[in-house]
Amino acid sequence: MKIAVLGSGAMGCLYGGKLAEAGLDVTLIDVWKEHVDAINAHGLSVEGIGGDRVIKNIKAVTTPEEVKGCDLLIVFVKATLTSQAMESARCIMGPHTSVLTLQNGLGNVEKISAVVGKEKVIAGVTGHGSTLLGPGKIRHAGQGNTVIGELNGKIDERLEAVGSVLEKGGFSVTLSNNVMGLIWGKLIVNIGINALTAVTGLKNGRLVDFPETEELLCGAVEEAMAVAKAKGISLEIGDPVEHTKKVARLTAENRSSMLQDVSNKRKTEISVINGAVVEEGVQYGVPTPINKVLYNLVSVKEKTYNEV
Repeated sequence: MKIAVLGSGAMGCLYGGKLAEAGLDVTLIDVWKEHVDAINAHGLSVEGIGGDRVIKNIKAVTTPEEVKGCDLLIVFVKATLTSQAMESARCIMGPHTSVLTLQNGLGNVEKISAVVGKEKVIAGVTGHGSTLLGPGKIRHAGQGNTVIGELNGKIDERLEAVGSVLEKGGFSVTLSNNVMGLIWGKLIVNIGINALTAVTGLKNGRLVDFPETEELLCGAVEEAMAVAKAKGISLEIGDPVEHTKKVARLTAENRSSMLQDVSNKRKTEISVINGAVVEEGVQYGVPTPINKVLYNLVSVKEKTYNEV
């Protein structure tokens, strides 16, 4: 199976690297030329969980046009770039190509489906954490389950085949018949962790070390739960608040993707995480004051990058 990873930052490199390490044919696609050049010249350097090593048998390119087709496209671009990135990747889509999104936030399934059709899309969430340390170098900082599902709720041969591929890469995989429930479950975790780490500069695990941040984490998650209930979303996690705290502890040493973005003065995904819940809350008449404050604070950070 030929695999391409669209958006090969911290998480894209983690999944692509582990799949290549298992002997699969993997090509990483990323616009950061220095990063791509480092991988091609020296391999992908991985530290943390699984031990320090360099993965040599992996290719990297800066544009999809350099990839000669693929059987599985794994999408890890920032949610704000999904539509643009998928348009550029049309050239590698064959009649039997499957597209797996493991991105954060809401709206990615719809954006990808608009480009390639719903029938090609598999959605999923990941419990892993990864940090981009520099060109061609990542730290695997946390691990958890990878849950994937078909949009129609069926557990079919295609879904089983993709799950089997991920398992070859060493990922623990669960197949789900409630894809929107699992996306909202992951969204709720990100709502509780990402913006708070971006505002405070804390690593994930430190959020539950202080009563102030723990209170905000709980409040943000509870608001998201209320919005999900109003939408009729069936969550697969029994206690989302405790689950989010558990994820924070399991990924204690991880710097969330949003904290990494703020630290590097990059655009964050705040609009499709906390901002998305605020928008949905307005639509369904559910108050979301904590999420609104977190959205505003991170948005102001983005707007003032050049003033610091």
